[in-house]
Amino acid sequence: MVPGLKVLLLLSLHLLQEAQSSMVHLNNNGYEGVVVAINPSVPEDERLIQSIKEMITQASTYLFEASKRRFYFRNVSILVPMTWKSKSEYLMPKRESYDKADVIVADPYLKHGDDPYTLQYGQCGDRGQYIHFTPNFLLTDNLRIYGPRGRVFVHEWAHLRWGVFDEYNTDQPFYMSRKNILEATRCSTDVSGRNVVQQCRGRSCTARQCRRDSKTGLLEPKCTFFPDKSQTAKDSIMFMQSLDSVVEFCTEKTHNTEAPNLQNKMCNRRSTWDVIKESADFRNASPMEGVEAPPPPAFSLLKSKQRVVCLVLDKSGSMNNDNRLIRMNQAAELYLTQIVEKKSMVGLVTFDQEARIQNYLTKITNSSNYPKITANLPQQASGGTSICSGIKAGFQVITSSSQSTSGSEIILLTDGEDDQISSCFEEVKHSGAVIHTIALGPDAAKELETLSTMTGGLRFYANKDLTALMDAFSGISSSSGSISQRALQLESKALTIAAGQPVNGTVLVDSSVGNDTFFVVTWTAQKPEIVLQDPKGKTYRTSDFKDNELNMHSARLQIPGIAETGTWAYSLSDVIPQSLTVTVTTRARSPTKPPIIATAHMSQDTARYPSPMIVYARVSQGFLPVLGASVTAIIEAENEHKVTLELWDNGAGADTVQNDGIYSRYFTDYHGNGRYSLRVSVQARRNTARLSLRQQSKSLYLPGYIEDGKIIMNPPRPEIQEAEVPVEDFSRLASGGSFTVSGAPPGGNHANVFPPSKVTDLEAEFEGDHIHLTWTAPGKVLDKGKAQRYIIRMSQHFQDLQEDFSNATLVNTAGLIPREAGSKEKFEFKPETLKTGKSTMFYIVIQAINDAGFTSVNSNIAQAVKFVPPEHNVSAWGPNISATPLTIWGLTVIFKYVLN
Repeated sequence: MVPGLKVLLLLSLHLLQEAQSSMVHLNNNGYEGVVVAINPSVPEDERLIQSIKEMITQASTYLFEASKRRFYFRNVSILVPMTWKSKSEYLMPKRESYDKADVIVADPYLKHGDDPYTLQYGQCGDRGQYIHFTPNFLLTDNLRIYGPRGRVFVHEWAHLRWGVFDEYNTDQPFYMSRKNILEATRCSTDVSGRNVVQQCRGRSCTARQCRRDSKTGLLEPKCTFFPDKSQTAKDSIMFMQSLDSVVEFCTEKTHNTEAPNLQNKMCNRRSTWDVIKESADFRNASPMEGVEAPPPPAFSLLKSKQRVVCLVLDKSGSMNNDNRLIRMNQAAELYLTQIVEKKSMVGLVTFDQEARIQNYLTKITNSSNYPKITANLPQQASGGTSICSGIKAGFQVITSSSQSTSGSEIILLTDGEDDQISSCFEEVKHSGAVIHTIALGPDAAKELETLSTMTGGLRFYANKDLTALMDAFSGISSSSGSISQRALQLESKALTIAAGQPVNGTVLVDSSVGNDTFFVVTWTAQKPEIVLQDPKGKTYRTSDFKDNELNMHSARLQIPGIAETGTWAYSLSDVIPQSLTVTVTTRARSPTKPPIIATAHMSQDTARYPSPMIVYARVSQGFLPVLGASVTAIIEAENEHKVTLELWDNGAGADTVQNDGIYSRYFTDYHGNGRYSLRVSVQARRNTARLSLRQQSKSLYLPGYIEDGKIIMNPPRPEIQEAEVPVEDFSRLASGGSFTVSGAPPGGNHANVFPPSKVTDLEAEFEGDHIHLTWTAPGKVLDKGKAQRYIIRMSQHFQDLQEDFSNATLVNTAGLIPREAGSKEKFEFKPETLKTGKSTMFYIVIQAINDAGFTSVNSNIAQAVKFVPPEHNVSAWGPNISATPLTIWGLTVIFKYVLN
């Protein structure tokens, strides 16, 4: 095997991603724990619940058939928001919440359409994040456009659960096949239809044959594939599930490896069924024998409850080290006064070798409630560590206030070891509570993460970084889906100040935020002089910042009303050298305009060297992606070694799709074993950012179909006037939690064991007699550094490059020197060794090799077509259509459908 290829194949197995939030599991062929959550902004409408039930019931039978009797939906929870009226049939949620939902029902932002889609940005086989349906999709008769809703659900479920991709491509709906025939991008090619251009004037519409471009030989831009209503093709669900005959996924025998779609790009031209067969679900489920149809799903209706949180904080003797007690109190105070949402109920427990209840649940209604809890934060540290005592006391705080532990949250912070922690695992498991863990320092109990994993909680790690604890607490926001109530970090910076020399900085407040804005300064020795100026010149000074009365070495200023939009400038000075931090939090300016948010996570919670991981950051506003931001990840190991990575949204390396608002990068710079923390900084400056109104990977909107030789048009898809709109400058910070590494050599002293990443965006076109190539440069190590050289091979036969790359014609690349990873590469050559006719097709593939001799996986197969137009006009209707214009009938019915 080619050096590096074996390594890359092995690492791809380690990259298979467990969806961190999903509660779904397979039990005897039935999916359990599926959660459908309705956004709090959706008005109460019982029809939504009925539509969801009908959709999933229909989907269960369709999935059972499509999976060859392996899978169906056994039970599903529908989570309605707190804003809906209470009903006797609504049950109390356990660990189900909006942010853990597999399916979200929410209105789109800026009315960008009702197409269903799955937020999916991992590698082939990685599970997606969630499926998004709009209320309008669920309540409108759109059968003709998408097919039955149950079929749409199965299409999206395949994205979400098995990490397969669409087999259509709206950007490249046609391609030239190896047989020199223009084909619609689809799977399988057995799906028949016609290539048509619609021409409408008022209510009178005609169709004509598609013309070919005289230069490229491809079909004109408005050409559309209309499928035959009556088909014999059984696949594929990932192409057009709306066709009655389609009941299967494409298999190895029926898969179209040539189609320029995301499935071929991401999964090395493997069929969807081949990818599904590699999933854990498939390995754990045999076909059900003697069963004609699965039992119908059981539905539970749950209603979200008010947030109940108990802080369980360690005050054992080791908390005296590295100012941990003070830093913990600073962060806990920040959480209580700035992060936790109004109307939440909050309690406090401290523990050493035993636990003490400091506060039973207090409802946070206004600023006067905070001191009741912060006054009881621990002032001294001593004693041993009994984590279970703290957890049990936390449960007591919750139940003593007539609240259920189910669905409640515990924030557990400790820096100590405890060999008895496993003694309360069963109690925790049955409590229904969600436990978020914060490991402080390298000696915190190794079993902490087990508590987070078994309860669906978040996990964080903080060491000596002064802002790490602030970031961890800031990352524990509400899971209700109410983004307007969520606290957002604009700044979190550690500073070192010299005597008599001020430190200056700026913070950007954009117009989507500004409500409930706090500036917080902490110090290690004495309070510095503070000067803060808003964009209009108003100045706040040290006396305006309120000191904490418990000597926590912190002072905060809440900006009255709505903070001014623009750049805020601050200056800190003192007569002694010391360490300082500046933290700025805010909330949405308006409940009707969603703020720009950033979230981050690793591709997995644990890694074993030399398996790489992928860093993901999502930047969005109301479900829409924000493009053009500068996104940086900071990853810190237990030994305090920090790695800074610029994340990319370029569709290359670890990034799946270009310009989808998901910024990613491979991470391989391990420095020893243990816990690592992740934080992400997002900046947009000089008007570089823009909001994309185009949702990626949406369900295919069927323009119409052909029945009895006549074209039946569906209502036209609502057009979006602008694909992108400008976004003002902004800044965000987000904690990505923690992950653990094992098997890594200490100090980062590991040899290069990774090849360059695969080139996934190779493009080729003729310019005169030369073929011009473009692609994104891979690195020396995956997507970092520079490769040493490239190998480019070409053939006039697709199979040569797919099956026998080493024997294809070698292109002379003597003058081609690889550039830095992420750069755009260009190369052109004249295919002198191959004869060109009037219409000739070439296929090209590229590999990258690093200086350790590791070779990347073969790139995508690029196609270059040299087309010379014939003397006579070329018909491009396809094999079974005449060139006579066809009148589109049924328009009265169609337009009545649109109006109703």
